[in-house]
Amino acid sequence: MSTVIKLAVAGAGLIGQRHAEAIAMSKSASLACIVDPAQAGADFAKKHNAKYYKTLDEMIVKGDVDGVILATPNQLHEEGAIACINAGLPVLIEKPISTNVASAQRIVDASQAANVMAAVGHHRRHNPLIAKAKSLIDSGSLGQISSVQVTTWFMKPDDYFEAEWRTKKGAGPVYLNLIHDLDLLLHLVGPVETVQAMESNTVRGNEVEETAVINLRFKNGALGTVNVSDTIVAPYSWELTARENPAYPANPQDCYLLGGTKGSLSLPNLVLWQNQGKRSWWEPLSATRYPFDLTDPLILQVEQFSQAIQNNTPPLVSAKDGMAALIVIEAIKQAAASGQMIELKE
Repeated sequence: MSTVIKLAVAGAGLIGQRHAEAIAMSKSASLACIVDPAQAGADFAKKHNAKYYKTLDEMIVKGDVDGVILATPNQLHEEGAIACINAGLPVLIEKPISTNVASAQRIVDASQAANVMAAVGHHRRHNPLIAKAKSLIDSGSLGQISSVQVTTWFMKPDDYFEAEWRTKKGAGPVYLNLIHDLDLLLHLVGPVETVQAMESNTVRGNEVEETAVINLRFKNGALGTVNVSDTIVAPYSWELTARENPAYPANPQDCYLLGGTKGSLSLPNLVLWQNQGKRSWWEPLSATRYPFDLTDPLILQVEQFSQAIQNNTPPLVSAKDGMAALIVIEAIKQAAASGQMIELKE
């Protein structure tokens, strides 16, 4: 295997194009080819001086890549991931890992049976500020986490819904957007034990939900609230605060609050609040703002995936991690539909 890992990008849509651009910025990887059935895929491959294939099968037969980034529609993730795994090709599957937990489990099982790496593109975990937040939590700076609060508010414009599928069940902000936030909560706080949820579609009246309020109980005893809506003009979402993607206007707000017995942490500004003496609401609070670099997490994800291929080491976000986030999403939908508290199985 070469020092520079040769990667294929399957799917030349918006996220596939961003992956290709991230590869171009990487020191560990090169763009070997684009796989996409449309003429736009061929044009994009030509633009990047990369080989072009219409199907994964054609690319696999050629055997000239070391790994695959799978950025196809969600419904094709299982078929594509298992085809790569069966060919012995490590695969990074764009989130969500698949459309349902049963499908995700088949990907996990195939990866484990073949001993071929399957990673999932929850790229926020690669953000340096998340690495620092995780280290602060693990060091005990927050003490025992008691509660967390996540806000994911943004406005999707009317023309977003001109594509009819976006008005139907399964296309709302819970499935399409919230899975990133839940993955970070699982990473920073730990596994979820029970879920309660309510949904609403009263603003647009579409079949799909547009607002959801969710309660979480974590296995470590912490409680969490998550409020998501794509009907609100506001700066309180990861996309509009974390400065990961230049397509979104940056705002100096926080959208995550994590509170513990020794301190609280606000993200993405990475500010730790603590009492320097006695812990009391009558005592002064200090605010420590930690520095972090703004390297694009997609570039860092490509670097880590390539190095994992090169060194035969685990990915930062495994297929099992991707399935864990999807399990919580399905529990949220079940809780909202039934009005019941849903207990997650092991």
